[in-house]
Amino acid sequence: MIVEKLLLHVLIVLAPVLSYSFLFEHRKIGRSPYFLGLLYGAAASLCMYFAYYDSSLYWDLRYVPVVLSIFYGGPISGVITIAALMLTRTAMGGETLFLAYITAVISCAVPFLIYNYFWQSNPKKRVYLSIIIGSWPTLVQLIILFIYIYFKKDDFLVFDQRLLSYIAVFGTIQILAFVFAAVLNESVIERNLMKDEIRRSEKQHTLGELAASIAHEVRNPLTVVKGFLQLMEGEDERHKHYYPLILSELGRAENIISDYLNFAKPEFKKIETFPLPLLVMELSILLNPYALKEGISLTHTIESDAVITTDRNQLKQALINILKNAVEATPTEGRVTIKLMEEDDTVKIIVRDTGKGMTKEQLARVGSLFFSTKEQGTGLGTMVSTRIIESMGGRVDYTSKLGKGTKVSVTLPLTHLLSREPV
Repeated sequence: MIVEKLLLHVLIVLAPVLSYSFLFEHRKIGRSPYFLGLLYGAAASLCMYFAYYDSSLYWDLRYVPVVLSIFYGGPISGVITIAALMLTRTAMGGETLFLAYITAVISCAVPFLIYNYFWQSNPKKRVYLSIIIGSWPTLVQLIILFIYIYFKKDDFLVFDQRLLSYIAVFGTIQILAFVFAAVLNESVIERNLMKDEIRRSEKQHTLGELAASIAHEVRNPLTVVKGFLQLMEGEDERHKHYYPLILSELGRAENIISDYLNFAKPEFKKIETFPLPLLVMELSILLNPYALKEGISLTHTIESDAVITTDRNQLKQALINILKNAVEATPTEGRVTIKLMEEDDTVKIIVRDTGKGMTKEQLARVGSLFFSTKEQGTGLGTMVSTRIIESMGGRVDYTSKLGKGTKVSVTLPLTHLLSREPV
């Protein structure tokens, strides 16, 4: 009977994930931690309501929704689920009610403490963490139960073969519940990421075609105008002081058009093999005068001797854009650091600044066309840098905290030569 009852609990535990995935995924309420907290709270309460009573103990999976709520719904969702759990337990009453409160506090502390570490892990590791941390409440319950029995000197609990078989069944089904629920959650996350990536790729493809067609058409007349102005510069002395300004603005327009073309189709004209540490040092030396002029300290740390094969100039241009943005976002007496390191089969170039940082809304729009935190920025530099890195098989990740600064991680693979065809 305990098996059937606990399998029912598994279905109850999976209900919030299935409800979110099929009914509320595309609705605004489906992304609310309050709503997720209510779903998981209802699941925890139902597990307690349909608990299986035998051997003087209640057998249920009440803490599975709690742990899942904290990990996949966030701290707010976790607090709501715990509140629902405690209200249900209070309504049930009993002489061991105070033990239930103590168990809940100790059991839920660990998931909250490792929440940030959980989301820094890869999907496979997150599933393992869910199982391991999910076993923690059970261990706490057993320890508190033993302490209670010891001090009460009560013989109501007899550790016979039947009880041990119950513990084995309970542990096995609880692990299965965590596996099913965590895998379902991860599949929902992966599907959403895939949808976002498809939408982003479609936008970039459309923008790329549009940028290429417009840039080619506009560049030709600009070149003609610039050429004639250069010819006229030596002849017309009356308006001579206007020519540098006109040529400067035409040059700026050409640079913007070049950025559009680079975004549309990054061209790797000269593929070469070179050590990344030399490139990082070169970037530091190149931009250090600019940083010092703004009163900013620019330093670098090298923890890798990686050698890669790709277009050095394109990679250098992408990193210059990122570093220049970091310097421009940092106030006087601030710091910008460059760090080169290896991680598994990839190499990372991490740029940190102590600037004003970005809000979550701004962070979500980084790399979008025409979005920039600078007053006269177009956002093209960031888009071009991202496009170049992605064309090399890498990725660019942004993390930021308002008032504390921004971290940009450029990750490049080392398992193959980075000499892919232009996209």
